[in-house]
Amino acid sequence: MKFKRTLLAATLMSAMTATHAAAPSNEEIWQLLQEMKQELNSVKQQNEDLKAQNVELKQQVEATEAKAQEATEAAEAVAVASEEAIKTAAAKDSKTSIGGYGELHYNNLENQANSDDDVDELDFHRFVLFFNHEFNDRLRLFTELELEHSLAGEGKEGEVELEQAYIQYDINDKHRVNAGLFLLPIGLLNETHEPNTFYGVERNSVENRIIPTTWWEGGVMFSGELAQGFSYDVAATGGLKTSAGSNYAVRSGRQKVSEALADDFAYTARLKWTGIPGVELASSIQYQEDITQSLDADAGSAFLWEAHAAIQKGDFGLRALYATWDLDGDGPESVGADEQTGWYIEPSYKLLDNVGVFTRYSEWDNQAGNSSDSEVEEWTVGINWWLDPQVAVKFDYQDQDAEDESNEYDGFNVGIGYQF
Repeated sequence: MKFKRTLLAATLMSAMTATHAAAPSNEEIWQLLQEMKQELNSVKQQNEDLKAQNVELKQQVEATEAKAQEATEAAEAVAVASEEAIKTAAAKDSKTSIGGYGELHYNNLENQANSDDDVDELDFHRFVLFFNHEFNDRLRLFTELELEHSLAGEGKEGEVELEQAYIQYDINDKHRVNAGLFLLPIGLLNETHEPNTFYGVERNSVENRIIPTTWWEGGVMFSGELAQGFSYDVAATGGLKTSAGSNYAVRSGRQKVSEALADDFAYTARLKWTGIPGVELASSIQYQEDITQSLDADAGSAFLWEAHAAIQKGDFGLRALYATWDLDGDGPESVGADEQTGWYIEPSYKLLDNVGVFTRYSEWDNQAGNSSDSEVEEWTVGINWWLDPQVAVKFDYQDQDAEDESNEYDGFNVGIGYQF
């Protein structure tokens, strides 16, 4: 194209030069103009062709880039899916799980009868590990190993305890059976007592003195759903072994499935309703033919009845529980232990998502059959601060009132507990 322009310019120059020799005719000038016009049209067409080629090339580049982006995204999606598949497969293959909980307490309590009995101590109260395994879709193992008070052994304050070790088998979608060593289905805390799940540093006194939480036995238990919101538990297990030496106190009768005498078994049943979200209503009973394992002719059967409610609606919570024992025999009656009763009510309120306050009023009496006043009353107020849903810092103040001031402890408790 550059050559043509040069040729045209040379032609014009020649024509202009030639005018000195001979002026071109009109016909020759017209011819030259037509040639120039054709040349310009040709140049214009070439420009248009180049533009079209550029547009087409740009479209091809954009299409290639789009395909490359799609390929990259597809590759990333495949990589993510592969990673998730690997994780899912690993989780499926990993049928053994571990967990646990623990709590450190500082107790500063004054005994109202004798300052020598004051409590001023720091104690890592519990360190617990769970080891669970799923054999198949219907059969699994649950275990719980606990170290109390940090050190165990001769002359030490603590104990190493096997708190749970049972096989669970699904009979069908709604019914299952547990066999081994398990926690009894009684009360609010006996089965669920991880420190981040309840208010107060220590477990409440009623579910300590009347329901001997934590309370486990060896045996077999059937559980399941009866109807929408209704569930049941029925168990046959080893029983308590109380004695006159402890005034037939039920807490001292726990054998903890350690070469436990089994002359008399215990039978436990619970009915629970959870038909409304945030509401649990339940009642449990237990019967044992001889609460001393036939070692005390002056004692006989024992019957426990417990009922409780747990409600959580928004920031407001409420727990209430009543439990009572009826012990047969002249021995329990002689010390007033034929009736052992307690109850409490505990409202709570969440100030923030991770801060809650509570107050609890409790009454209990392990010798309620006595004509003398052996009852203990207790007010507790406190606060829980959850650093995480599974980690709680706690503070509470307790004020007790008892006719026998040697049973009366006033003061405060501080603790931190975790679950994982």
